[in-house]
Amino acid sequence: MPGWACPTCRKTVTTPFCSQCGERPVQPRDLTLPGLTKKFFNALTSIDSKLMRTLALLLRRPGELTVAYLDGRRKPYLAPLQLFLLANVLFFAIQSFTSINIFGASIESHLHQQDWSAVAGPLVEQRLKETRSTLAAYAPVFDKAVVLNAKSLIVLMAVAFALLLPLAFFRSRRPLATHVIFSLHLYTFLLLVFCLSLVVAMLDVWFGGAGLNSAWMDNVLSVFNLAACAVYLYVATHTVYGAVGFARGVTVVLLAISVAAIVLGYRFVLFLITLYAT
Repeated sequence: MPGWACPTCRKTVTTPFCSQCGERPVQPRDLTLPGLTKKFFNALTSIDSKLMRTLALLLRRPGELTVAYLDGRRKPYLAPLQLFLLANVLFFAIQSFTSINIFGASIESHLHQQDWSAVAGPLVEQRLKETRSTLAAYAPVFDKAVVLNAKSLIVLMAVAFALLLPLAFFRSRRPLATHVIFSLHLYTFLLLVFCLSLVVAMLDVWFGGAGLNSAWMDNVLSVFNLAACAVYLYVATHTVYGAVGFARGVTVVLLAISVAAIVLGYRFVLFLITLYAT
């Protein structure tokens, strides 16, 4: 083909694509409405197929997506952080259609329903004195801010879990990146599981039930979430870390308990951050 000047590298190229940056020569049709429409649908189809391929591997073969990324097979799949953020958006989008707030509990919940309510009471009282406010005036401000914080800081749970993995698999001597990628994929999976639980709770309300306000429904979904987490960990720890035998089972139980503890810890951290930032 005749030579053309790459607009990015400023070099003369004789191939359909620039070997250095991947640019292709601009064609007159590229700037027409049909050309732009074609590019838009091509990009949309590419993202959609990549997302479906990524989710299928994540859900059907736990740990394989982590191994693929670590082995350098990255083109067919979404990047771990990108996938995690998409799951985050989906989770909070579904949650917005409910009155449920899984991570960002209201100030009323912190004061009366959480395990740390005895600690939260004096802290809130002191904060109200410092800001010369009342609980009635402050509660809406806190409740709105804590929801926003829950969305933006959710990656902290994945970070906390990633820091536990070197202790759980210290003999594997894996680099920190392995633990971070494993954790991001795990929490992506968990957010999808939480999405399913929210949908079940919503359907229960629509059919006249109490949703998560029912102790029975809350307990059933909590057990389901924890069991799904344990199954994912059981398969993924073998795939990524080579865990086997009795030690594998013990490690999975401890890690699943850690996930539950991190959720509670995240709620408390959100309480503190929101309390002293508003």
